Amino acid sequence: MPTDFRLPELGENITEADVVLVLVREGDTIAVDQPIATIETEKATVDVPSGVTGRITQIHIAAGQTVSPGAVIVTVDAAIGAEAAVSKLPAAPAAAVTATPPPLASPPAPAAEPSPPLAAPTPAPAAKPEPTEAVTVPASTPPAPAPATPAPPEGTAAAFAAPSVRTFSREIGVDIHAVQGSGPGGRIDIEDVKRHARELRATPVAGGIPPLPDFSQFGEVERQPLSRFRRTIARSTATTWSQIPLVTLFSTADSSAFEAIRRRYRDAASRAGGTLTDGVLLMKLVGAALKEFPQFNATLDLQREELILKQYVHIGLAVDTDRGLVVPVLRDVDKKTIVDLAADFRGISDRVKANALTLEEMRGASFTISSLETLGVSHFTPLVNWPEVAILGVGSNADLPSYEREELRVHKRIALSLSFDHRVIDGADGARFLRWLVNAIHEPAMLDIPEAAS
Repeated sequence: MPTDFRLPELGENITEADVVLVLVREGDTIAVDQPIATIETEKATVDVPSGVTGRITQIHIAAGQTVSPGAVIVTVDAAIGAEAAVSKLPAAPAAAVTATPPPLASPPAPAAEPSPPLAAPTPAPAAKPEPTEAVTVPASTPPAPAPATPAPPEGTAAAFAAPSVRTFSREIGVDIHAVQGSGPGGRIDIEDVKRHARELRATPVAGGIPPLPDFSQFGEVERQPLSRFRRTIARSTATTWSQIPLVTLFSTADSSAFEAIRRRYRDAASRAGGTLTDGVLLMKLVGAALKEFPQFNATLDLQREELILKQYVHIGLAVDTDRGLVVPVLRDVDKKTIVDLAADFRGISDRVKANALTLEEMRGASFTISSLETLGVSHFTPLVNWPEVAILGVGSNADLPSYEREELRVHKRIALSLSFDHRVIDGADGARFLRWLVNAIHEPAMLDIPEAAS
């Protein structure tokens, strides 16, 4: 009995992937969990395990092809033990695959437009030569196609404008032939071009993307295609910027107390295969803060007008790589000791460097920490990782002077930037969260950090 195996869901907001390798051939017999193909998504390169057992009768993908969740990968003859094979990955509905019908429906529309001109010449032969001349003479017809022509050459009567106006129009990326002139006889001046440019910005264009000027007129340019990684970052940041009313609060905290904790747990963390860093300690404090302020560990559901409060604390760590920004996730941060977290952090850092993260390791974050500490940046404005509602930016941890009991001392001070969705979190709530975190950094013992196994 033929059985189609489809590409499973690949993760949050992942709608397509590129096929890197096909690992099977037609006629091969496959089992459940056997790798079928290697694919590259915006976040990682992974193998797709089979969810069926049987002999492959047809392969529907090829290297270099782009596929979407729900697309058929292989068809197998599942006569041998097919009923017992259960996919470990959920299959997407087949309806998500059909993307071709809309283009097929469009050809009839253009076909309807040529028919009126064909109908007009029909009565002409039946008439005398006089009507024939009348058909070719009308002056109302030529002006209509003129604006629709893509780019009439300069100097034609299609656009009445001085050379300086035409130059200005090209420089700001405005088609001079689309501008309505306000001068005598429809003459176009610079103010008409500026007005048209303002209208273009105010009016959504196809795809919501405004046209760009031709930069090659100013000098040599080079075009580089965006990688799938960068296209994903562009989409996600655009979603955040357009959907989330963002507020950012800034503060600094004295991180001197972290040194005492590092000395106390350093050896235990090393035996567990980890390295105890300020980042690990801060992550533990953030996990405690999210339990204290649950609205920061939430997602806004506008369709149902509900706030989804997550009972788990999974923290994403925005990491800069040579391929772009990735966000691996450390799970159950609130339940683990700092020694456990140090080992988890070390392991996930090694996999980031080796480009060996799995999709599962980048899913399910409920809050994100983004650090620019090593790059010498202090405060900045991190963008919330939608559909989360808040993100903590960590800046430089530098020696700074401060007064203590009227005496000038130098302390390690870490820069903190908290961005949040103002629809869910008020400014005062953001300030309370940040103040609680600063106090916890000053006195981390207040958290009663569990003793690490010795």
